[in-house]
Amino acid sequence: MAHDSRIVTCTGPQDPHAFDGIPLLPRSGALDRVCPLCAGHGQWNVEIDLASQRSKRCLCGKCDGRGWIETGDDPVPSPDIECAPGEAPRWITRLAPSDDRDPDAAD
Repeated sequence: MAHDSRIVTCTGPQDPHAFDGIPLLPRSGALDRVCPLCAGHGQWNVEIDLASQRSKRCLCGKCDGRGWIETGDDPVPSPDIECAPGEAPRWITRLAPSDDRDPDAAD
């Protein structure tokens, strides 16, 4: 038996149903500010069925799904794939300076 379906497509985090069913993420570690793109959710709905609440989601590229960004000098972890000749690709975590550093921060 078929069930009710009311599928809504979201074009980005600004859409009305973009954050339906997605909780705010707690601050983890020393990250400084809520992500301005995803508003602390880390992801948003690309497609959601309003009847069943099933959804397809997109990770936020600004905060890498953390919901928070680093504005100071602390390195930020980012997932990456490392390929070495003769070896299988493997997942690693790269630490790099944040591209959201606050230039007005007092030293």
